[in-house]
Amino acid sequence: MSLLPTGLTLRLSETPDAAFRDYLINGITAHHADFLPPVSSLPLAIMLQNEHGAWQGGLVGRSWQNWLFIELLFVPQALRGQGLGHALLTRAEIEAKNRGCTGLWLDTLNPAALAFYLRHGFESFGELANYPNQSRRVFLRKSII
Repeated sequence: MSLLPTGLTLRLSETPDAAFRDYLINGITAHHADFLPPVSSLPLAIMLQNEHGAWQGGLVGRSWQNWLFIELLFVPQALRGQGLGHALLTRAEIEAKNRGCTGLWLDTLNPAALAFYLRHGFESFGELANYPNQSRRVFLRKSII
């Protein structure tokens, strides 16, 4: 006996279509329209490049409403310890303020990255233990108001 209404099926995909993701986002946005202000969402990429234009690290995120989410921040091992991570975070914070954000947030699995973010004024607001395996995923935020 199926738990689904007649005519509906479940299909699994490991390569979802971008249009499907857009469909879900649009549906959720419409559903939230009654209690959230209009969505203000804007991608952000800060690229660290050498003199030839080749990427040497960077940051990717998205401002959504009044928060900037830092999804990815990477500096190659050979360039670490030169203040580049600090420069990327500082530039992201400036852009967040320009966009009217009140804070930044991110998550990390890496203990060294956790220490780096804590040194840069982020505070932990939660963690997912045993993710992955015996590690932990820590969620951090920083107020910029």
